[in-house]
Amino acid sequence: MTPTERRGFEPRTIAALVVAVGVALGGLFVGNGFARGRSADRFVSVKGISEREVRADLAIWPLRLVAADNDLGRAHASLQASTRQVLEFLSRQQIDTAQAAIQDFAVSDAFANQYGGGERSATRYVIRQTIVVRSTKPELVLAASQRVADLVNAGVVLSSGGEYGPGGGPTFVFTGLNALKPPMIGEATARAREAAEQFARDSRSSLGGIRQANQGVFEILPRDQAPGINQESQIVKTVRVVSTVEYFLRD
Repeated sequence: MTPTERRGFEPRTIAALVVAVGVALGGLFVGNGFARGRSADRFVSVKGISEREVRADLAIWPLRLVAADNDLGRAHASLQASTRQVLEFLSRQQIDTAQAAIQDFAVSDAFANQYGGGERSATRYVIRQTIVVRSTKPELVLAASQRVADLVNAGVVLSSGGEYGPGGGPTFVFTGLNALKPPMIGEATARAREAAEQFARDSRSSLGGIRQANQGVFEILPRDQAPGINQESQIVKTVRVVSTVEYFLRD
């Protein structure tokens, strides 16, 4: 090989070596990137549940009164008498009547009903009124609602239906949910991690950090979860939250 040929060979050889090393390093980095990608894709999704049994701290009880008469004055007087009897009844049950509010006063005149088909009702005037009892002693309201027949025996006409409560009875409300949220979320998350750790052991992996978390929605449920029972009619309720957490898995 002549000196001229050797001088041309050396730069080409060096350039080829540089390209080869670059390709090898590039393949190594790409391979490591794929490995990291596969590792990042390995995760487990688990749920953790937390429940508390709570008691309602507020009761709302609507008592709907009805009075009917052909004379408007007599109908109104009858309604006022029924209102006094209801308030006296509540006082005897140790319920604070200062928290009772009168709502939805309405008078209907059957003779003024132009859609009556020409037939007049036997009773012309009907007056309706609702006494809404609000109490922070739900146990007293529950006991009183079980003695509502005393009002009927005294001549008070009660009407069912309306916008409050299940079937016209008291509605029991739990207002302390905000105080329960932090400890219940912590408990649900801890139980989710326990499930994830068990899965990691079963799959011969180790548990990594959190990939994604959803604290879930708090639910207030009836303590006795049976068909036809709703939580509004029960003093004792169940508060539940289900958290969903995704954890990375390591080899």
